[in-house]
Amino acid sequence: MATDKRIKRLIVANWKMNPSSKIDAMKMFGEARKAGARATRVQTVVCAPFPFLSAMALEITGHRTALGAQDCFYERSGAYTGEVSPSQLSSLGVRFVILGHSERREMGESNELVSRKVAAALKEGLIVILCVGERARDDEGNYFSLVKQQLEECLRDIPRRYFLNLCVAYEPIWAISTHASGVESPEDMLQMGIFIRKTLGAICGKDLAVKVPILYGGSVDEKSIAGFIERGGVDGALVGKASLLPETFTQIIKSANESKID
Repeated sequence: MATDKRIKRLIVANWKMNPSSKIDAMKMFGEARKAGARATRVQTVVCAPFPFLSAMALEITGHRTALGAQDCFYERSGAYTGEVSPSQLSSLGVRFVILGHSERREMGESNELVSRKVAAALKEGLIVILCVGERARDDEGNYFSLVKQQLEECLRDIPRRYFLNLCVAYEPIWAISTHASGVESPEDMLQMGIFIRKTLGAICGKDLAVKVPILYGGSVDEKSIAGFIERGGVDGALVGKASLLPETFTQIIKSANESKID
């Protein structure tokens, strides 16, 4: 990524299959852009449904707010009805793409499929937000092995130079609002972040691993974001439900902008 991760924090809105109309999408995007313009230490990214990306791209001015997609296919073109290629996204001005999200995995995506998508998106020059995380937290710590396996298999055979366009979002699925059976603490996230970076180091080398932004992808709001940045050691957050509430998302960006950065 072009920004210095020691200065910039990455706040990514994942709207999922929302809102229901272009009018509402443009209103929400306008509010996100206003908040992003005021946050000099935050890179704001809005990952919207495919139908809205073209219209939103026309409203982009400057670099503080960028467009992202929620998925892509692994081929540039061809007979793949219903799919969207990385090159098509890039042609619209989309800079980021979420891949391997837990909801996509629930629909049957394997690590192998995610790996093909990651490789294609990185080759196209998109910045990939790779999601990893466990469905349940066990006392024996087996969830660390699951996260390691996801990273190793999803990043298999990726050329080293592409890691400069990679972000990793840790999604503890059990802590996401739609599944919530517990709460992830910043201290737990710090431990997981260290583990993720160590695993990345074994895959691409320590020199590149330290440059990969790590995001928190569990339920996060305007009250918890500062703790994850200051005590959890993350470089930002992948925000789901809270990103659909303009006032809340604005406060998340503001709080991330004001958080202490070592």
